[in-house]
Amino acid sequence: MQNYQHILLAADFSEHGQYVAQKAYDMAQQNQARLSIIHIVDNLPITDTTYGPAIPFDVDLDTELMNAARKRLAELGKQLQIPKAAQFIEMGNAKLEIVAVAEEQNVDLIVVGSHGRHGLALILGSTANGVLHHAKCDVLAVRLKNN
Repeated sequence: MQNYQHILLAADFSEHGQYVAQKAYDMAQQNQARLSIIHIVDNLPITDTTYGPAIPFDVDLDTELMNAARKRLAELGKQLQIPKAAQFIEMGNAKLEIVAVAEEQNVDLIVVGSHGRHGLALILGSTANGVLHHAKCDVLAVRLKNN
């Protein structure tokens, strides 16, 4: 079995994010692989039937969200010794953006946290599930414990 060459950590900055980041870092070290990191800022439209189908958030709000995410991503990147050129931030649908960047960057393993949801959350799908079913490379879903 060939070692992984390029690992992409999908960081969500959740309370369990450090655990997932450490798993990705350890995998990169074990495989002597490059480690990149990505964070996706959700672009959630405001919907109100009074105004029509969908009105996007104010651009200033998007800018503030992106700036805050960039700061957190840079902090995590510094902690994991990931160069700025290997830190990606996108806005949109998490599963689609993660998969797209993975393909663009020739990633052969995506590391993402998974809560192992049940019921309604399972029906609606999760980011980990979406990435798993759309990625052309391997996906490591790190099981997170719910407290």
